[in-house]
Amino acid sequence: MRYTLLFLALLAPALLAGEENYNIHLWEPGKVPMAAGDGPLDGPFLTVFAPPENKRNGSAVVIAPGGSNIMLMYGLEGIDVAERMNDWGTVAFVLTYRLSPRYDEAARVADGNRAMRLVRSRAKEFGIDPNRIAFAGFSAGSSMARAVTAASGPGDQNASDPVDRFNSKPNILLLVYGPGRASATEKLKEFPPTFLLSAAHDPGAANGTAQLFLDMNRAGAVAELHVYQRGRHGFGAASKSPEFSPWMDAFKHFLNLNGYFGGAK
Repeated sequence: MRYTLLFLALLAPALLAGEENYNIHLWEPGKVPMAAGDGPLDGPFLTVFAPPENKRNGSAVVIAPGGSNIMLMYGLEGIDVAERMNDWGTVAFVLTYRLSPRYDEAARVADGNRAMRLVRSRAKEFGIDPNRIAFAGFSAGSSMARAVTAASGPGDQNASDPVDRFNSKPNILLLVYGPGRASATEKLKEFPPTFLLSAAHDPGAANGTAQLFLDMNRAGAVAELHVYQRGRHGFGAASKSPEFSPWMDAFKHFLNLNGYFGGAK
């Protein structure tokens, strides 16, 4: 099993980076914080999925697939979501973050915050509004998205690395089948508008997601909750699923309400 996961992790960049997609490393070689080596699994990166320039509306999303922090579900929770959001005019960046057991949450939080800063630092290049960048997380990626948001900050204006001068806080959060109750480090009132999604037959995620909605609502944050009555964990984009296919349209409506595509809130 270990070698299968290693193979998948090594293969993933080739699967993602097709003729129209390409990878951007979060740090230059030799400058990755907390690096345990310099191999393929030690260098986190973003894969760019961009709609045609004449279709872009200034929105962007960083997508963190799930996989229990030991692998990444690039298909349903990465590529499919990126391509659907490309149809909406959004530039998507699928995040390949560092995995267990070689790396812990601290490294993943560093990867997520760096990804947000990197996208903002190149906003002009991609035609992005730096105030309309979402972070979408699935399962373990959902837990990561929350930790990234809790640890986010405005950046250090005196940093020698220009990327580190940019804010890392997402403007929108998508949390899909992630765990619930807020931790002491999460100031929910300061969280961006958050779309919460799970399935009732996935009780740990469903009950946790419902609890997080209650916590966010009580804190005065903007949150919207969807718990589908049937289904399972890991449904991803679910474009053709009889249980879940409406969710991305519901998410698009939520984004519209929050001015994500450039309209008035």
